[in-house]
Amino acid sequence: MPFYHRMGSIPSKRHIAFYKEDQTLHREELFSTKGFSGIYSNKYHLYMPTAITKIDKISKPKDETWVEAPLEWRLFHTFDQQKDGDPISSRIKYLFNATCAISTAAPKISCKGFYKNAYAHELIFVHKGSGVCKTEFGRIDFTPGDYIVIPKGVIYQVDVNEGENRMLVVESATAFDIPKHFRNEYGQCTESAPYCERDFRPPSQLETFDNKGEFVVYVKAGEDWYTHTMQHHPFDIVGWDGCEYPFAFNIHEYAPIVGQIHQPPPVHLVFTTRDFVVCNFVPRLFDFHPQSIPAPYFHSNVDSDEVLYYVEGNFMSRKGIKEGSISHHPMGLPHGPQPGKTEESIGKKETNECAVMIDTFAPLQSTLAVEQTMVSHYASSWLEKG
Repeated sequence: MPFYHRMGSIPSKRHIAFYKEDQTLHREELFSTKGFSGIYSNKYHLYMPTAITKIDKISKPKDETWVEAPLEWRLFHTFDQQKDGDPISSRIKYLFNATCAISTAAPKISCKGFYKNAYAHELIFVHKGSGVCKTEFGRIDFTPGDYIVIPKGVIYQVDVNEGENRMLVVESATAFDIPKHFRNEYGQCTESAPYCERDFRPPSQLETFDNKGEFVVYVKAGEDWYTHTMQHHPFDIVGWDGCEYPFAFNIHEYAPIVGQIHQPPPVHLVFTTRDFVVCNFVPRLFDFHPQSIPAPYFHSNVDSDEVLYYVEGNFMSRKGIKEGSISHHPMGLPHGPQPGKTEESIGKKETNECAVMIDTFAPLQSTLAVEQTMVSHYASSWLEKG
């Protein structure tokens, strides 16, 4: 995040002696990005963060690639498939490339152990359910509609409440940033941005554990998995400050930008990365030109794969959409409203749709989970009948 935050106890200056009550030192850890030149935070531990007694490589079932997947438009229903487990082990990957992975999860239980993604930043969108994301930086309570952004290298675990839980998970090789045109030269959100700093929720409570013993952290490094056994509780931080930390933002806090004629997807941006962007579509007024067509025009985005995860509401340009459906429109192929949807949109004043869009700048591959949940006739749904 581009703004400063602090929690707990920290010394008056960086890199100076900071003693515990027993006159031994706290252990300072610089949590930095881009070497020493990006945003960072300083964390103060009770114990050495390097106190790992054992490292083991473990095997996990891999999501098989759909090798023979044709180049076509696809629609698939993620609610039709689920895997038992917690918010980590219940994940099913659908789409991926070298810098992005898109999965869903339907956890039935909370995390018992700890987890860290060493190579990827994570964006967890909470579709259904509630709970708390516990991190070494503190806890973040979440409800439906929350985006939870977890920088790479952060140790965390997720507790889910009883009931139906559904999550969309996006992994990125680079950070989830606020778009540059929504920030001024000082990094502050501009007056014209669809959100501001008060809409973002840093951790609300720092929980410090002074426990010794064996604590297992499951570490994901690309496609490889490891267990790191620590000799103390990983949440031993007494204080931290800086600009790199996990946070939450609720999709319903987004103030959509509308116009006289149809606005292109970049006005719906919420986060950017080096290799893809994330947009959200929320309830909003439609265009107010007397001859406006609210439905999107046909377009060929030759540099992006477009992925839409449908959350709720009625979608003006698509038929056969359910909650949890994903449409994947590959780069180089034109797409737009299905027959009758353009005409049907004329005269409409507003939409109550809610969806998350990921546009990647490199082609996405599919896993077999896509083939198993896809609508077989979707690619022919633009053909006029009769």
